[in-house]
Amino acid sequence: QVQLAESGGGLVQAGGSLRLSCVASGRTFSDYAMGWFRQAPGKEREFVAGISWSGGSTFYTDSVRGRFTISRDNAKSTVTLQMNSLKPDDTAVYYCNQGGSLRTVIDSQVFGSWGQGTQVTVSS
Repeated sequence: QVQLAESGGGLVQAGGSLRLSCVASGRTFSDYAMGWFRQAPGKEREFVAGISWSGGSTFYTDSVRGRFTISRDNAKSTVTLQMNSLKPDDTAVYYCNQGGSLRTVIDSQVFGSWGQGTQVTVSS
């Protein structure tokens, strides 16, 4: 079973930036795709960004494409989400998780139990 620990959230003004990190343990990190997801108050959890096991392929939901960048460091079992030009609509708890392929991550078919996540709040 994979264990996931997210960090890096905070309070930022609209237009600002944050960098989220997720450390995974319990599985061979480099064998699996990774993804970032978010859940805003009163809404369902949604896919945000995904990256293939090698880092060679990435995919973003339309609302963040061009503003967010996902990357991974397999040597450190870490996946990162750089978030720029933040908007109030980005306010949510952000989670990472792991899947068998980038396609399954995009479809939110993930392995791990959801962790605590990290809160991102963007003020207007």
